[in-house]
Amino acid sequence: MYLRTTQRRNKDGSVVAYYQLAETRWDPAKRRPTAHIIYNFGRADALDRDALVRLARSITRVCHGGLDVPEEVAPPGEALELEWARPLGVVHVARALWEELGIGEVLRGLERPGPHRAPHELALFTMVANRLAEPLSKLACDEHWVPERVYLPEAEGLTLEQLYFALDFLDTHIEALEREIFFRTADLFRADVDLIFWDTTTVSFEVDEEDTAEETRRGTTLPPLRKRGHNKEGRDHLPQVVVGLALTRDGLPVRSWVFPGNTVDATTVALVKESLRGWRLGQAIFVGDAGMDSAANRQELARGLGHYILAMPIGKLTEVQQDVLSRPGRFHQVNDHLEVKEVIVGDGARQRRYIVCRNLEEAERQRQHREAVLAALGQELDRLDPQAPAHTKRACELVASQRYGRYLLRGPGGRLAINEAAVKRAARMDGKYVLLTNDDTLTPEDVGLGYKAMMLIEACFRRMKTTGLRIRPVYHWTGHRIASHVKLCVLALLLQRAAEIRTGDTWRHIRLILDEVKAVRYRVRGTTIVQSTRLTPQAATVLKKLRVAPPERRLAVEREPSC
Repeated sequence: MYLRTTQRRNKDGSVVAYYQLAETRWDPAKRRPTAHIIYNFGRADALDRDALVRLARSITRVCHGGLDVPEEVAPPGEALELEWARPLGVVHVARALWEELGIGEVLRGLERPGPHRAPHELALFTMVANRLAEPLSKLACDEHWVPERVYLPEAEGLTLEQLYFALDFLDTHIEALEREIFFRTADLFRADVDLIFWDTTTVSFEVDEEDTAEETRRGTTLPPLRKRGHNKEGRDHLPQVVVGLALTRDGLPVRSWVFPGNTVDATTVALVKESLRGWRLGQAIFVGDAGMDSAANRQELARGLGHYILAMPIGKLTEVQQDVLSRPGRFHQVNDHLEVKEVIVGDGARQRRYIVCRNLEEAERQRQHREAVLAALGQELDRLDPQAPAHTKRACELVASQRYGRYLLRGPGGRLAINEAAVKRAARMDGKYVLLTNDDTLTPEDVGLGYKAMMLIEACFRRMKTTGLRIRPVYHWTGHRIASHVKLCVLALLLQRAAEIRTGDTWRHIRLILDEVKAVRYRVRGTTIVQSTRLTPQAATVLKKLRVAPPERRLAVEREPSC
């Protein structure tokens, strides 16, 4: 495409020039390239040349990646020397939410005033932003991420020691910080704090030995953290810590805890309840999964008129099997995916209120899975030699298999056969789970929907462990810095959930869109300019939903001194 000039000679001998926007196209009939006129600008002597210059400048800006090059720096057509382009969108949004949620203000208020004030708030924000954008170790964050892979100029002067000192600062003030930030966030997002969801997960360490030495922090002796225990990912041979997380119904973190790796879930409830005492949560209802169920926990939660919703371990409690699941009664439809039924067991002070829930989607998934397993089991049984002894190696493997063993029995002569009664029992359990609550004011529908929101906390744990926030590997070995590392991930999770609530989208998709917003540094005629790229329509929409102003177009200008 080019600007074409044509001429026409008048009768008086004068020549008139015309400007046209043309492009070269291949003419298959003439078998040669020909000029195709896209737009006629008109006579050259009657043309608004300033308008043509503005058009050329606009084209030049697009060719320079959407940069608004100042005319006083580079006239149209001036060559640019591009130095680098770095991501800007994620850290820009993270800083805006960091300030809106009051995290920066609270941290700066906790810092020691004076001319030599330590940059703890900036260091903590830098590490949280790194979790959101590209989770790396503190060393890699200091050596590579800040100076080379993101536009965060205020953090370029930070040292690795300042990052570590900021972790110590966070550990010192974490209780006051978590409480203040939570209530600011709850007020800002009008969060429902009537339901507090609680669960734990495990974070393992690639080390051989457990911690044995106690740690003293702020006059308190703390037990060793990295201990072997039941690992929820099947890594029982590795030392670990137990991470507890309390969330609101909307998935906003309330508070987090770090326990020694040999801590049993059922023993954490008393500490959590004591830690949240005085938090003005009103009639908060504690929601926990089957690992929280124990008589001691129920007594602790009920003490002081506390209310709870706990999932029951169906296969371990005789009462649930005999008195709850076998009780006749109709299920009530809550929505397209959930049905509930109330069952009261016992009388007087021993009365217990159970809610049997049936997830229709999960029931269908389990039915299809069982049919596939039974079909495969039938093929395995057909392969067994009927003339061979009953206790062949393959037959014993099928009986011991977790996949097939539950559906097998020994028939006449010790031959294996499908246990139709076991199949029917499994079919009756499809999609069902049982909840126990001591709150008589909640309807069965409210109890079922309240517990169903537990999937939020499971999703939060998944993103903390995977590429979303990548809590592992943990490179720290002292207990307080391990805990501070977990708190950093929870702060990043808070910013993620805030962004997701406002946009109605996943953080993964939000981050992909924000990664298109970059800071570009280029040199032209002795001047160095850092400028943000033009927003794509998707990025502009995301920022509008987040209520975050777009980044400044001109981020920095440096002119070389004249000789």
